[in-house]
Amino acid sequence: MKVPGNIARWLFIFSLPPLIISAVINFEFNSMWLYENGFAKYGVGETTGLDEAELEKVARGLIDYFNSSDEYIAITVNRGGQKVPLFSEREIIHLKDVKALVEMNRHLLAGTVVYAGIYAGLCLFWRRGRYRRRLARSVVIGSLITLGTIVALGAGSMLFDFNSLFTRFHLIAFTNELWMLDPRKDYLIMLFPEGFWYDASLMLGGIGAAIAGALCGSGVIYLKRSRENRDESRGMP
Repeated sequence: MKVPGNIARWLFIFSLPPLIISAVINFEFNSMWLYENGFAKYGVGETTGLDEAELEKVARGLIDYFNSSDEYIAITVNRGGQKVPLFSEREIIHLKDVKALVEMNRHLLAGTVVYAGIYAGLCLFWRRGRYRRRLARSVVIGSLITLGTIVALGAGSMLFDFNSLFTRFHLIAFTNELWMLDPRKDYLIMLFPEGFWYDASLMLGGIGAAIAGALCGSGVIYLKRSRENRDESRGMP
């Protein structure tokens, strides 16, 4: 059982980085605060000509779409006293591609949560305390790997221009050129300028690092207390 146990342990360790990162990404795509803060920071109301109520409706419509079974998005706004579709056909198809990535991220989150939960549950409820210490050590290692990944990505964004990295991501993530939109007429770019995604990336790194740091700290504290308890039970000074 030693080899399967070690495999299960390392699968748990390497499931933590994608679990944490995918959880934060899922949170951001569903965060009204992030949308509204970005709209206010980058003057989206002035750029699009949409008032605050309309922008809130757009944000909620996007969140609802990413959590629905709808294939295509359908958001209308008041423009010149008339209700008209917000997005062009090109933008609608691109949002379908974005939704596929959002759903892929959600599946990754669900899979890592299930596996990590089962592994942690078995370790926690196993009779021998050494399995709990093994779980704590695994959490510390997985959290450190997560922190290292975030630091590496942050360093990469500092060494290379964010715009070039953002473009490279689109080239890898999408199999078409529908993401190449015109900021002068395409509302998707007006709503979410490059600065919005830069801020979202910083938020992803900050929240992810905070979660990983908290998990790492909790694991270290548990291991320290467990060691102290064992020393006391053995009568060691």
